[in-house]
Amino acid sequence: MRRTSKTFITCAVTGSIHTPTMSDYLPVTPQEIGDQAIDAAQAGAAILHLHARDPQDGRPSPAPAVFEQFLPRIHEQTDAIINITTGGSTAMTVQERLAAALRFEPELASLNMGSINFVFSGAAAKFDTWKHDWEKDYLLGSEDRIFANTFRQIEYTLRELGEERGTRFEFECYDVGHLYTLAHFVDRGLVKPPFMVQSIFGILGGIGADHDNLTHMVTVADRLFGDDYILSAFAAGRHQMEFVTHAALLGGQVRVGLEDSLSIARGERATSNAQQVEKVAGILQSLGHELAGPDEVRDILALKGKSAVKI
Repeated sequence: MRRTSKTFITCAVTGSIHTPTMSDYLPVTPQEIGDQAIDAAQAGAAILHLHARDPQDGRPSPAPAVFEQFLPRIHEQTDAIINITTGGSTAMTVQERLAAALRFEPELASLNMGSINFVFSGAAAKFDTWKHDWEKDYLLGSEDRIFANTFRQIEYTLRELGEERGTRFEFECYDVGHLYTLAHFVDRGLVKPPFMVQSIFGILGGIGADHDNLTHMVTVADRLFGDDYILSAFAAGRHQMEFVTHAALLGGQVRVGLEDSLSIARGERATSNAQQVEKVAGILQSLGHELAGPDEVRDILALKGKSAVKI
């Protein structure tokens, strides 16, 4: 793992798993997504990981026209690194998932490193009424969808978005095998250091939120990549804060946000993304870590720079 003198925070602002019924604080409209992203950057997030939602009913949207309603404001009002998802949602085609990143050519984009069962249907049992008709079926449908990220799809993204447009990647690894997939593309020269490995724990279908698993993922990544990679890690749901603390103690970076957890503490809903950023910033500072700002992270990840995007 490549050690850094400072630790950076990624904030995943809205995602595609949680639905509007689950929390009144989940940003849904372009105005809400923009507001919460800007507030998260002001609270200390150097990277903003962004999805879009249909402004009418909050369902995940791949449409560049929706992204365009909040990206320029974030770009103008913050120095944060904009990270556009290419994961989108498990219900989208690969072409839909890539549309916004290909249009706006961000400094950073997420890239999932393998096809998995990505199940989040359990939340459907917690609610009797729904704000929108689509929500329950969408959650239950995750039991019968494969989140497809084939080798050919990964290569296409690396070439079209990476080689052609200069975007670098947050390589999302949901299991140990995804590290070996990443190593395959490193060996072929399609991924060049320094690269960011985002290890994700606690998604049903991926590696579980056990701390031994984080230690093991780091051991494997160290063996495969040496100091060519920058580690970041998080766990979904109630394990969020303990896992980012563990990642920081290992010398890695951290990610929080309402995409990953709707809570700020056990049994207590987070009221904003900024609240989670402020909490993890306090944890890092209590551990003696300094926070890295956006320009410092640009240097760490060898990004092309804010002026080179098409936002």
